[in-house]
Amino acid sequence: MKITFLGATKTVTGSNFLVEAAGKKFLVDCGLYQGVAEKEWENSEPFLFDPREIDFMLLTHAHIDHSGRIPKLYNEGFRNKIYATKATCDLCAIMLPDSGHIQEQEIEWKNRKRTRKGLDPQPPLYTAQDALKCLEVFEPIKYDEIIDIDDHIHVRFSDAGHMLGSAIIEVWAEEDGKTTKAVFTGDLGNNDIPLLDEPTMIDDADYVVMESTYGGRLHNRTEGKAEVFLNIVSETLNKGGRVVIPSFAVGRTQEILYELNNLKDIKGEDKEFREKYETLMKTPVYVDSPLAISATEVFKNNMDLFDEDTKKVIASGDNPLEFPGLKFTQTADESKALNESNESAIIISASGMCEVGRIKHHLKHNLWDPRNTILFVGYQGEGTLGRKIVDGAKVVKIFGEDVAVNARIEYIEGYSGHADQEWLMNFIYSFINKPKTIFLVHGEPEGQLILKEKILNETNIPVIIPEYGEEFELNESVQRLGRRKEATENERKYIRLEVLDRIMTLKEELEDMSDIVKEEMLHEDAKDEEIEQLNQKIKELEQQIVKIIE
Repeated sequence: MKITFLGATKTVTGSNFLVEAAGKKFLVDCGLYQGVAEKEWENSEPFLFDPREIDFMLLTHAHIDHSGRIPKLYNEGFRNKIYATKATCDLCAIMLPDSGHIQEQEIEWKNRKRTRKGLDPQPPLYTAQDALKCLEVFEPIKYDEIIDIDDHIHVRFSDAGHMLGSAIIEVWAEEDGKTTKAVFTGDLGNNDIPLLDEPTMIDDADYVVMESTYGGRLHNRTEGKAEVFLNIVSETLNKGGRVVIPSFAVGRTQEILYELNNLKDIKGEDKEFREKYETLMKTPVYVDSPLAISATEVFKNNMDLFDEDTKKVIASGDNPLEFPGLKFTQTADESKALNESNESAIIISASGMCEVGRIKHHLKHNLWDPRNTILFVGYQGEGTLGRKIVDGAKVVKIFGEDVAVNARIEYIEGYSGHADQEWLMNFIYSFINKPKTIFLVHGEPEGQLILKEKILNETNIPVIIPEYGEEFELNESVQRLGRRKEATENERKYIRLEVLDRIMTLKEELEDMSDIVKEEMLHEDAKDEEIEQLNQKIKELEQQIVKIIE
């Protein structure tokens, strides 16, 4: 068995692994790069394999960073089966066309700029129609059944607990009379995600390709996060403000709706609790994302996948995704009307990292107002607008305009869909027959190194953090075959783009610094020695910039 790592290497996006075993070539995931501008160029780069030679594909789950390049794969000649759970197939049927629509919108904006510069227009990565076409090759399968791809390759999908339909994939490949078993975790869920079961523990594996999003840290355990949510909301509403929740359309949105529905069952006899709850129930809750609305319907149609507690709630006649005050906004005009109204409200809108979609409009209209709260409930990737806000930016650019961050910023980490270090380690501890090697993917480098050290110290299992384009032969031991030539060439392009991106970031930071200096440091009460120290630091920065240019 040979694995080539072609995505999610030292980053949390673009999952894509090429496996060659038992005379077959197949992919595990084919995701879009998202969030980090200098990585997104890789979406349009040629695949480092011929799509027509891929015999089949295994898809861990529907999130776009795992599925988003499937239409591109199809457009370039792939016509064989994509195996995924039924829920993943259902979600891809709405998420991939939505992604195609975003591709069309983004290229239209870029082409207007290209035209003004006298450059030829470019086509989108793929269209919504392209995405609809690729759905014909999806093959829905059930959890826990061993599927015979052929006489020598067998696979099993088990619940990963990350999102509806997400799977851990076990692959058995028989070659030369020997069987090698590889496990691909996809994204492993937190152990207490509303609606969903906990991740399945796997007994044995020869090799494991494991996500490491939160490998370097533990989640802040937000005990009673529904009550924390209620407190944040009520405090904001009492000021006449709004709560804006940037939420991933699939997964986090449905979990928030579930928690809102469940608040009615929280034991609370005191007057303060009743007042907060009654305030919430009188407040309209808008789900302002067509994709989230469609995804909520998919959740309703796959309730057999919910955890036992949720099934009991459903059996009692209560739909956990519905409650009084819930409103869905379908059209762009309905979305705009939300920002033209002064009513207090809760607005749940995608995207969760604030990079695209209607959420940017809501942030532009609400971020500057100190009465409002922006409540984050999911992972914010490096370089994204959401990450900048969470990290404490005082001013951010939205649609080319500076917007002051005056709103209250909150992050309830208990809603994270990813396992933290403790539960990643629990997954490893669960193996009765320990793997020979673990490959860490889908994580940022610092966290991966911390997790690698912990795995080595506590289990003595060898750990590899692969580079982009790196190939490994998996037999009785791991043989590192080096990196593909094309990957090295791509990296040279990447370094050049990264330089340009860093210059743009530096430009924005200098503009922010200018505003902060004017507003907060050059006031009349500032001491002369403080201003002189500031002046000296700016001189040193200027000298550094001159040295770079020279």
